[in-house]
Amino acid sequence: MFFTSPRKRVIAYGLVPAVLCSLALFFAGCGRDADQKPDVRDPNNTKPDISARPVESKVKVTLYFSDREAMYLVPEEREAVKGNKSLEEVIVNELIKGPENAALTRSVPEGTRLLSVSVVDGIAYVNFSKELQTKHWGGSAGETMTVYSIVNSLAKLDGVEKVQFLLEGERMDSLAGHIDITGPVAPQWDLVE
Repeated sequence: MFFTSPRKRVIAYGLVPAVLCSLALFFAGCGRDADQKPDVRDPNNTKPDISARPVESKVKVTLYFSDREAMYLVPEEREAVKGNKSLEEVIVNELIKGPENAALTRSVPEGTRLLSVSVVDGIAYVNFSKELQTKHWGGSAGETMTVYSIVNSLAKLDGVEKVQFLLEGERMDSLAGHIDITGPVAPQWDLVE
């Protein structure tokens, strides 16, 4: 053999199997489509597609907005992106956006943010930013439309019977001085047109 030193023989004998294994792996992969990636653990490819972008699943919701005279709540159905949010979060955030129907009016003041929402024993605890109160237009009719727009929209969901309003984490007596919201509020379906 042309490798005379023992060190060169050790290197040569170590390289030969490594080169052969590399060639075997290379030729085993030939003839396969570049996109085809078999998974020996899941031959039927039943795993969900995992990507960096969350799935933007849509959900149909019913929201209640005020009519122009602030006498009735009018239902508006729309599709909303759910993502990884709860249905309660989706509904409140859609109410904050306002109506799509030009014949209806906003029931939640612009600039209001949803801080959190959770449902415990049939009561949805909805925590708003201070703008729900500080930017509210006032009046008993306006306050009624705001409170029951939120309550009725959430009460359409299974498992929600009443809504407890929170402002920056604290209970409040009323939104604008006309409706007692210290405790959980039940929906008023007679306000729906």
